[in-house]
Amino acid sequence: MSEPITVSIRREVDPARIAEATVWVQTGVNLANRYPGFLGSGWVRAGEHSHVWHMLYRFATEETLQAWETSPEREWWLSMGEGFVRSERTRRRSGIEGWFDEPSTGSIPIPNPDGPGTTTVAVVHAPPRWKQAVSIWLGFFPVNLAFSYAVSPVPGWESVPLWLRVVITTVVLTPIMTYWVLPWVTRMLRSWLNR
Repeated sequence: MSEPITVSIRREVDPARIAEATVWVQTGVNLANRYPGFLGSGWVRAGEHSHVWHMLYRFATEETLQAWETSPEREWWLSMGEGFVRSERTRRRSGIEGWFDEPSTGSIPIPNPDGPGTTTVAVVHAPPRWKQAVSIWLGFFPVNLAFSYAVSPVPGWESVPLWLRVVITTVVLTPIMTYWVLPWVTRMLRSWLNR
């Protein structure tokens, strides 16, 4: 089963067309919100007079994200921004950045664009860095120890230069940590991380 996918986008917008860009971004959020698997989104400007915008949106699976990204609605929406979006950079995040992606949440009121009142939007808070460090260590220590024991009887291992042993160790352990160990550790520690 696919993990949730977060898409991070940095856009530079024509400073003379900020009002249009604001409406355009909100329209995109409203369109995506109607798609199955949509888990939320957010966007901010780097400053009051900035033309740099940062956006995030998240879908439950690669398949639901693909359905949104290939939809005629999104294609139409992107075409509407061609006149004032100067550049765009996109990143997908489901690996290392996703290790700590289910933290505790708060909420902030946002003025409702459809009328009076406000809409409540979830705000995500990452666990403190020290908890992230403890979680990584709890996964890394036993895996590194097991690997060290496994390779110690290999003939000539001790005579391999230290830098090459470190390269070999990290090449072997990085995918193990990324795909299996850290996701498992963070699932086991979720309630502590979110506290």
